[in-house]
Amino acid sequence: MDILDSEGAKRFAPATLRNREAIAENLARELPEKGTVLEVASGSGEHAVFFAERFPQLTWQPSDPASDALASIASWSEGYAGDNLHAAIYLDAAAPADWLIGHADAIVCINMVHISPWGATVGLFKGASELLSSHGPLILYGPYFEPDVQPAASNLDFDMSLRQRNSDWGVRNTADVEKVAGHHGFALSAHHEMPANNLMLVYRRV
Repeated sequence: MDILDSEGAKRFAPATLRNREAIAENLARELPEKGTVLEVASGSGEHAVFFAERFPQLTWQPSDPASDALASIASWSEGYAGDNLHAAIYLDAAAPADWLIGHADAIVCINMVHISPWGATVGLFKGASELLSSHGPLILYGPYFEPDVQPAASNLDFDMSLRQRNSDWGVRNTADVEKVAGHHGFALSAHHEMPANNLMLVYRRV
């Protein structure tokens, strides 16, 4: 859960400090050498600032549908000295027809799929199919269940807690994600095991 600062705008997501280095290491393998990266569901904005600094050759475009998240992203961005971090835009993954961006060379989505209705994942792939350049990756990060893989106890507990909070949430099965990906012309191109029983899944056009 995010923590607000004393002024109430800037949010702190404790997991960001724990996962950002591992995520950046694998992003370096998957992101293009140049171009625009759309980050869907940027949340607090901490990742956006960190990755913009880590990848100065790329333009980083944060986004989120929540007004408090957009305010937090703006607050974090104020302290960034580079020129490759754009102002956050409103973007609801479940409504790809309304995305306020015309092109992206990569899309990154961290910790959204399990904390959103399934329609957001479907919309994410639909939007990516219309937005991404031909070789651009759609990169997902978070906890997932996998067919024929014994789930970690922590992920089972997390899944239960998510569904108790909102019946439309939950840790998703990679097989279901891949079906949606295939429907929109994507296939899994890379599968990175990450710390704390998370995965990075990379999809590219078939």
